[in-house]
Amino acid sequence: MAKEIISVTVKAQKADPIAAKSDLLAVGVFSDAKRDRLCEAIDKKLDGAIAKVRKLGDFKAKANTSALLYGDGKVGAKRVLLVGLGERAKATTEAARDAAALAASKAVELKAGRAVLALHTGFGRRPGAGELGRAIAEGAHFGGYRYDEFVTKSEDGRLKQLAVSVADTNADKVRHLVAGVRAGSVIGRAQSFARTIANRPGNVMNPPVLAAAAKKVAAETSRLSCTVFDEKQLKQKKMGGILAVGSGSVNKPRLIVLKYKPPSKARARTVTIGLVGKAITFDSGGISIKPAAGMQDMKLDMSGGAAVIGVLKAAAELKLGLHVYGIIPSAENLPSGTSYRPGDIVTTYSGKTVEVQNTDAEGRMLLCDALYYAVEQKCDIIVDIATLTGACIVALGKHKGGLMGNDPGLIKQLQAAAEASGEKVWHLPSGEEYLEEMKSKIADLKNIGGKGGGACTAAAFLGQFVGDTKWAHIDMASMESMFEGSKKPGAVGSTGFGVRLLTTYLMNAAK
Repeated sequence: MAKEIISVTVKAQKADPIAAKSDLLAVGVFSDAKRDRLCEAIDKKLDGAIAKVRKLGDFKAKANTSALLYGDGKVGAKRVLLVGLGERAKATTEAARDAAALAASKAVELKAGRAVLALHTGFGRRPGAGELGRAIAEGAHFGGYRYDEFVTKSEDGRLKQLAVSVADTNADKVRHLVAGVRAGSVIGRAQSFARTIANRPGNVMNPPVLAAAAKKVAAETSRLSCTVFDEKQLKQKKMGGILAVGSGSVNKPRLIVLKYKPPSKARARTVTIGLVGKAITFDSGGISIKPAAGMQDMKLDMSGGAAVIGVLKAAAELKLGLHVYGIIPSAENLPSGTSYRPGDIVTTYSGKTVEVQNTDAEGRMLLCDALYYAVEQKCDIIVDIATLTGACIVALGKHKGGLMGNDPGLIKQLQAAAEASGEKVWHLPSGEEYLEEMKSKIADLKNIGGKGGGACTAAAFLGQFVGDTKWAHIDMASMESMFEGSKKPGAVGSTGFGVRLLTTYLMNAAK
């Protein structure tokens, strides 16, 4: 029986951070701040320990750095962690989120089960306390996360739970912090859920198991429902793309459809947004098999689908005022005597035919059926997210996901959500010139293009299945550590990329 992931809880409270009892007090410090009242007060209590460590040059308050001091009974905390926020002039909510992630990660490392965070105090009026509270809660969940379900023995043990308090003495500020922390905790928990689902190995997580997990989320979440189409139903619907990809595995494919209905008073005036997430629970490449090196990380090829489940969970818990579909096509891409082959021509759900030139270009084969299903459900807007192409990593490195689509307004809205959530994207082209590369001489389309612009040609292919519906595609391959491990605290395995971005987009759309 796998053990439970560390439980992280975050709350905001009216309290003096210096006096509050805890195992760890994390204090945010700007590198260019001339005065910091909280640091000065703590320094006085600690007989100049902060001034000393700064004078020695051991702590310069650069972003993503820290220094550990000890309370020695002089403050409420057993330990004081100075966390760098970088330059005050450049500070954003992202600095607070990263600082909270670092503090929570250190707390887990030190087995400090109770942590008080005072990371927001030097920010001034902008960003506001609510925004900071949300970012800090998201960061605490991210940094406190560890994927160790199957580690049966640990030499020094580890925390079962981490309780985090965001403390401030100003009652009005606390009121705003409470609201922000509440939203950030919902999003943070959803992101951790998505990370756990994506991190589970292929012998544990397969399409039927993923479908069962989605059903469980729906059963436990108000206003959320789940429908699952099994192999027989997929055949009846003639979803040839999903069926082709899953044809080589004994674990048969599924199409998972989550649906969130807002509170009744919001239903008549709201749009319907469809989120589509790729969920290849293990990707060997199929007949066009991948190299052995690094193949163990191909369990993370379901990260887009995991993110969509997390977003629907968050949308329901936040009671957002809009209709949302979460459409997750899931398969296991394996080579066998029944696998689809290079050279096959597949008839997709839309009726369009696709010449298969590479069975490792399977994500688009799944997504095209799911996108057309979203169109059939009369979604006003469709956004898909997928670990789709290595080409996107070549283009953008590991710092931003690729963003493509057919509507400039939707692109701008997603860019704004990316900036606010700290999950960055970069707009790439996917127009007619890229579509030309995806046309086949013996079918309507083929599933790979030329050597260059692979992320753009893949998006152009997907755009053929949405008609006139507003649509955007997020290629998240570069943002999951399936190709390059993230250096962020707590980021071993899946990063849960997309949960914060898409939830933020939905929150903005609901306004």
